[in-house]
Amino acid sequence: MDPPPERAPGRPSDRDLLVALNTRLDLSRAALCRLAAELSRWREREAPDRELARDLSMDLDTLSKAFDVRSEAEAIARRADRSAAELGARLLALGEPGYPAALAELALPPPAIHLAGDPAALGAIGAVGAGAVAIVGSRQASAYGLEVAAWLAGELARAGLVVVSGFARGIDAAAHRGALAVEGGRTVAVLGCGLAHDYPRGQRPLSDSIRVRGALLAELPCAAPPSARHFPVRNRIIAALARATIVVEAAPRSGSLITARLALDLGREVLAVPGRITDELAQGTNELVRDGAVPVTHPADVFEAIGWGESGLLDFAGPRAADNGCDAANVSVSAPSGGRPARPSRPEPAAGLPAPLRLVHAALDDHRAKSVDQIAEAAEMAVDRALALLLDLELAGLARREAGGLYRLR
Repeated sequence: MDPPPERAPGRPSDRDLLVALNTRLDLSRAALCRLAAELSRWREREAPDRELARDLSMDLDTLSKAFDVRSEAEAIARRADRSAAELGARLLALGEPGYPAALAELALPPPAIHLAGDPAALGAIGAVGAGAVAIVGSRQASAYGLEVAAWLAGELARAGLVVVSGFARGIDAAAHRGALAVEGGRTVAVLGCGLAHDYPRGQRPLSDSIRVRGALLAELPCAAPPSARHFPVRNRIIAALARATIVVEAAPRSGSLITARLALDLGREVLAVPGRITDELAQGTNELVRDGAVPVTHPADVFEAIGWGESGLLDFAGPRAADNGCDAANVSVSAPSGGRPARPSRPEPAAGLPAPLRLVHAALDDHRAKSVDQIAEAAEMAVDRALALLLDLELAGLARREAGGLYRLR
């Protein structure tokens, strides 16, 4: 993002406007992110108009609401800062020092984020998530999956990597706990609600521990409740913050597969822990491996995939190694032979989309870009409706906006 221009009399600062926009739950996250990414194109305009709205890929009503924010932006931003401070957090706006570089690289970055905990944990991630690995998987994980997630997270954290996950029950929570269990281990939890909510219930002790040796990160305003529509939005943050995403257990239509697809779209590595072919929770991960994801049977597989370090890859004991009569000190793992597998194909996205999004998705083409009018006509809906749905698809990593307001499949 360009440096903020000199503030005009009676105009809010860029930071205040971004923070104020971020509080608006009556506007879609996709629209807010577009407004933030292209702030310079509309913030100094006198009034909204349909041409500008279309250039920004949104309807006129949405743009009008954004213009309405400008007169109260400073007061709204101050209230948002106070709300964050009362929860022991701080707000970082897009373009502000401390805002994660890995998120700023997104096509639609969050206007602002709430950070609670140690800023150094985010700082260690660096650009393109070079210092972090994400571990995600099922909420209904098996005992084996929980054990593997905690083991991998611990060994990655021991090697100096930041472990990123989504703070859900199951695999996510096991990954956070595994990272914190080793000396100096750090983890970042990306929330699907505001910081004011104890969600999932019963994980407050874990969030308190993460604040000490890691960070809680929330894109949504503090009071935003947990909602099913918020979690796919959160997944893009997890994918962006990490150099690689490891899926431990996942059913065929798991949200973890969405995170894997988003990671691929960002040019990051995708890895998966294979499982028994008769287990439903192994179907998603086994499909990823079949399609070219790096199979993970040992932390060394992760280090090799991301090129982390030159030594210390053969000194790890697997879960319950001692119980199996294995001497942990003598464990050795050969590097995978035959070269790195091909990059996995993206999990089929359309099956899990609501009907209107499926119509717009079906109207897109991956070979040629289409105008909004063409897409709206093919989907048999109004142009304003198509624009809003295209923004949602873009935020989900399923569509790409090109020059001239044209769209194609991502």
